[in-house]
Amino acid sequence: MSARALIINADDLGYDPAVTRGILRAMREGVVSSATFMVNTPYSEEAAREARGLSIGLHLNLARGAPVWPGFPQGLLEGGAFSEARASTLPPEAVEAEARAQLERLAALLGRPATHVDVHKHLHRHPSVLTGLARAARAVGLPVRSIDEPMRRELQAQGVTTNAHFLGDAGAEAYWTLERFEAAVAQVPAAGVTELMCHPGYTPEAVKSGYAAQREVELATFLHPRAKEALARAGLTPTGFGALTSGR
Repeated sequence: MSARALIINADDLGYDPAVTRGILRAMREGVVSSATFMVNTPYSEEAAREARGLSIGLHLNLARGAPVWPGFPQGLLEGGAFSEARASTLPPEAVEAEARAQLERLAALLGRPATHVDVHKHLHRHPSVLTGLARAARAVGLPVRSIDEPMRRELQAQGVTTNAHFLGDAGAEAYWTLERFEAAVAQVPAAGVTELMCHPGYTPEAVKSGYAAQREVELATFLHPRAKEALARAGLTPTGFGALTSGR
């Protein structure tokens, strides 16, 4: 089995200026080791300037905002923008082209390629989105987040590297309280790469979000000295997605 590793990845870099500030603080002062970047928002360029030098992947955004690919079919959009409700109707060819375009924009903004790809709102639960994303990721040799075993098997069948285990959620309450984080770290599997998805940040100041004040709870968790202590007890040093590709 593969070596044990833990990636603590913060979603939503570039979503909102306050969210970005919180994520960057969690990476520079806390235990968060990776983040994923939304490249089609009004705040993407500023986020990229602030995040240079960190371990950053693509947070493929097919749920809101305008496409990056100029040829994206307008009939699949609502008022020129993505709609989460229409994600299941996106054909693999359009997803693949948009994923490639968003990866190219990330590289242009950050000055280096993405480390990996995940998807805003986990929209790769839809088979056509997963197929298109897998094609794009395979073409450029990037890992893709899997959130469950069926998705993991499908990605592997399509020749895409993915994490062996996945932790995290977001809902009405803040997910990563300090106590839940400590318990999760103590139970990280003995082998394989585990991704812990999180959403630290300050309460969004420009974007309306259903996960708002909850982000500050998560930020406090990943900045707390007890978070580092829990990792040390478990013998874990959080890493980036190079843990998935270094052995290839």
